[in-house]
Amino acid sequence: MEFLKFLIKIGDIMLKHNEILVHIKSEMLDLWNENGMKNIPATGWFDLFSQIIEKYFGIQDSHFMLFDMDRFIPLNYNHSIMKKMESLTWQQVSYAFSTSCVANLSKEYSSVDSSMDSSLLFKNREGTPEGLMLMKSTEQWNSFANSEFVEEFSTIASYLISNIKKQLFIAQQEKQYRELFNVTEMFHSTMDIDRILEGVLLAMNSAFPSFQTDLVLSNDQDRQMKIKVKLFDYLSERPSAIEAFVSGEITVENASDLDCRLLNAPIKGRQGIYGILQVRTPEDYLFSNRQKDFIRMLANTSGNALENAKLYHQSHRLIADLQLINETSHKLNMNLKLEEMLEFLQKQLTKSFHPMQSCFVFINDEEMDITTSCPKFIASKPGQMYISHINNHFKKSRDSLFIADFTKFAADEKVPYLSLMAVPLIDQQEIFGYCFVLHEEPYFFSFDSFKLMQSLIHHCTLAITNSKLRDQLQDMVDRDHLTKLYARSYLDQYVEESIEKDHSGVFILLDIDNFKQVNDTYGHQVGDKILVQIAQLLDQTIGGKGIGARWGGEELAVFLPHFTEDEGKNLGLTLVDLVPKMTNPPVTISSGLASWEHSGQEAFHDVFHAADTALYEAKNNGKNQLRIFDSNVSL
Repeated sequence: MEFLKFLIKIGDIMLKHNEILVHIKSEMLDLWNENGMKNIPATGWFDLFSQIIEKYFGIQDSHFMLFDMDRFIPLNYNHSIMKKMESLTWQQVSYAFSTSCVANLSKEYSSVDSSMDSSLLFKNREGTPEGLMLMKSTEQWNSFANSEFVEEFSTIASYLISNIKKQLFIAQQEKQYRELFNVTEMFHSTMDIDRILEGVLLAMNSAFPSFQTDLVLSNDQDRQMKIKVKLFDYLSERPSAIEAFVSGEITVENASDLDCRLLNAPIKGRQGIYGILQVRTPEDYLFSNRQKDFIRMLANTSGNALENAKLYHQSHRLIADLQLINETSHKLNMNLKLEEMLEFLQKQLTKSFHPMQSCFVFINDEEMDITTSCPKFIASKPGQMYISHINNHFKKSRDSLFIADFTKFAADEKVPYLSLMAVPLIDQQEIFGYCFVLHEEPYFFSFDSFKLMQSLIHHCTLAITNSKLRDQLQDMVDRDHLTKLYARSYLDQYVEESIEKDHSGVFILLDIDNFKQVNDTYGHQVGDKILVQIAQLLDQTIGGKGIGARWGGEELAVFLPHFTEDEGKNLGLTLVDLVPKMTNPPVTISSGLASWEHSGQEAFHDVFHAADTALYEAKNNGKNQLRIFDSNVSL
């Protein structure tokens, strides 16, 4: 009778366990049907699963561990290398589950939570572990765990967990590819490099909001970018970043000196690698293969988009460069004066390269006697430093000079400009000058800008040479060959222009007394020497206040714009006094002076006639004197 009651009790328990299993099956099915299509994280799924366990077994304390890397890893340790390494290994616990899916944990392998005293193993159909649930057991659970239904429960739960893992993977992949699709769509809809780079950072911040992402781009990038990026420098970059840039493969480095782990993904297109997408994480973070794939695809997609945008801008830039060169060549073929040409070229340089300083420097002889289009900057101490460096370079080489960061040449001295480009002006294999541009930012000028500047300067070199030759030829026409004073034709034009625009002036005619007798006595060679001596005296005495000219034969002329009659008289008397002292053999001069004040009525021939009349009076009154025309010529 007692045995019968025992059998009945056992049957009731089995029936109850069976009913529990049926209800659990039903609730697991409902759980999947209601939430299978929802975007629920792994911890959310386990919370729902725990509610079922608590409902039927009264278990309130439980942990779920996913199987990965031959270990059972708690959900919140998903991306921590150190915590993963500290978690349970399959080798530690496999013997405990050799006969059953349930095992009692001992402290020997309960490093996750020593308060848990029971565990349930979940395996897939191939017998590979899917996960492990650690729990603080209850009487209901212990009873069920010792029944024949626990294996079926484990199998059903394993099937649910397997589907959840697939769902999570699909959801994560869907989110990943949706983000990738969105950013790719944006990449294909724009040629704006700033938008592309901004899209990369936004996608990375969305995928990894707690990590720092940096763009490390190669130095040939456009310098006018709005997005803050770092420039790739072989001399200062970390070896892992250089390896990624050179090999084109993702590298990961545990940067203990930076207290972080670095992932370097090359930003590469079909034609080359344009930089590095660098992600900083905590030192113990482990990137999953899915995450690496996402970063790799994002970097490759952005690399292709960046390459297309660069090619697009490069084509437009090449067109603009050709237009610039054509425009410059057309302008330079208009026979401009050298000053006008340099002014135009500096405007072209400013428009194309946006420098903070641009200069043309001409070398007049082997001693590097320098004339330049920007004398104020050249005269300054920083200007002299740059000029000295460029001169030393072109003494040794005819190659153009490109410096991205001038600090390495400054020897601890603070310099105002860090970027420099200098291109020589070469004629008949000799450097007769150079052009250089400067900017305060390092790496401001791209290599494309350097090539354009070389082309531009090479195109204008012939025009500059021709202009200098024209100036030399014009100077030969404008000046007397013997005395180097201006010729009469130049003086006539100069005085006529002055009468039109100035308010006053003085004109002096000078004639060497008894010059024919000097030639007859000493010879024409001595006569020419005296003319040169007097010409040099005129230049020294005038001192840039006017011009001296050879009027013809032994007659010379001086024109002094803005001078009054008294000022002209003082200078004329000085010349009369100095000529006998400064010539050898000594000679004297007779001078006639005419002054004018502007009234807009008379021309240069009136001024000349007045001065010639005064000179005639000086000759007829004993020579070696200055005579002033009786009254001012009214103009």
